[in-house]
Amino acid sequence: MNRRSVMRDYVCIVIGASLMGFAIKNIYDPVGLVTGGFSGVSIIVKSQLGIELWVTNTVLNIPLFLASFWMKGWRFIKRTLVATVMLSASLYLIPEIPVVTDDLLLAALFGGMISGAGAGLVFVSQATTGGTDMLAALMQRIFRQYSLVQIMQVLDALIVLVGAGIFGIRYALYALIAIFAVTKVSDGLIEGMRFSKAAFVISEKSEEIAQAILFDMDRGVTGLDATGMYTGTAKNVLLCVVSKKEIVALKELIAARDPRAFVIVTDVREVLGEGFIEGMELA
Repeated sequence: MNRRSVMRDYVCIVIGASLMGFAIKNIYDPVGLVTGGFSGVSIIVKSQLGIELWVTNTVLNIPLFLASFWMKGWRFIKRTLVATVMLSASLYLIPEIPVVTDDLLLAALFGGMISGAGAGLVFVSQATTGGTDMLAALMQRIFRQYSLVQIMQVLDALIVLVGAGIFGIRYALYALIAIFAVTKVSDGLIEGMRFSKAAFVISEKSEEIAQAILFDMDRGVTGLDATGMYTGTAKNVLLCVVSKKEIVALKELIAARDPRAFVIVTDVREVLGEGFIEGMELA
C-alpha cells in the first residue's frame, strides 16, 4: 500500500471517529439512547455516576489494547488505536451542542446516519473504534465455537438491555432504530466505496472491442474460451471490471463497434488489485 493510500485511510479514520463522537455526545447522550458498544456503557456510567463519556471510553479500552498488543501484536491494533484515541478525543473536545432533545425518533435516525457515516469511514480504512469489537475478537480465542459477529451481538445486546433497565424500554426501542440506521448507512458507505461493475461481452468483434477497452479506457480485459452450445462454435468471451462511473462508457464503446454484441452487466461487491483496492496490507 503506497503512502498516499495510507494517509487517506488515516484521514478517513480521523473524520469517521469525529463524526461518531459528535453523534454520541450531542445526540445519543442527551436523550439517553444506548446503542451498544463502549459508547453505550459510557452513556450509562455518565447517567449514574456523572463520569464524562471520554473518560469511561478511554479507561475501558486501555486493558483491551494491552491484551490485544500482547496476544496479537502492534500490527493488529495500530489503526484501531488511532481510531479509539480520536473517538475519545472528540468526546472530550467537541462542545456540547444538543441537536435533538425532544424527538426520540429524529434523534435515532439523525444520530444513526451520522454515526453510521463515521463508522463506515473507519471500517473502510480497515480499523474499528475498539470497544466491543476488540473485546469480541479477544473472547473468540476462548469461545471458538462462536463467530466474531455472534459474540459482538451478544455483548451489544447486553449493553442495550442494561440501558433499557435504566432509561426505559421505550428508549431501548428507539435505540434499535438507531442501530438499524447505523448498520444501513455504514454498509452502504462501505459497499459504495468498493462497488464495481463486471461486464461479460460475447461478440464477433471481440478483438476490436478488447483493444478499445485496453487503450481507449485504459482498463484490463480478459478473454475466456467458451463454446456456443446451440451452434457448437468457439467463442471468445471478454470479461472486464470497471467502476460504476465507467460502465456507461464501456457499454457505449461496445455498441459503437458491435451493436449486436451480447453484454451481461453484473454488480461486484469488492475488487482487489491494480486499478482498484490494491492489496490488504495494513500500515
